[in-house]
Amino acid sequence: MSEKKYLAKIIAVDNEGLQMISACCAGAITNVANIKYLKENKVFLISMERTKIETGEEDKKVNSICKFDFVSNVKSKNINQKNLEIPLELIGINYLKNNEVYEIDLIFSNNAHISLSAETIEVRLEDQTN
Repeated sequence: MSEKKYLAKIIAVDNEGLQMISACCAGAITNVANIKYLKENKVFLISMERTKIETGEEDKKVNSICKFDFVSNVKSKNINQKNLEIPLELIGINYLKNNEVYEIDLIFSNNAHISLSAETIEVRLEDQTN
């Protein structure tokens, strides 16, 4: 009998969901080459290698993509965008609502962060491998 493998898919549309995705991505490793902003589509993508904590498999690494929809602007701080291979460790994801705009912050180690301006919270975390 073959063991079934399930790829995680978590969708967040509110603070609770965003905090779940943040917890799943804490400690994930990525680099600048794996971060894309598709301005015309209002989509921000980040591909990362993370620990599969949601199933209790702390020793298992999985490649995941975190997709943010309805993103109108992206700013980064303390990230050298010319060096595509420098590893970035994601510490967490936070947000704050400023008038009608959500400011979603991706916080990395070494005081680096990316700030997304979005119309709403719509974030998907999808595993690519198991």
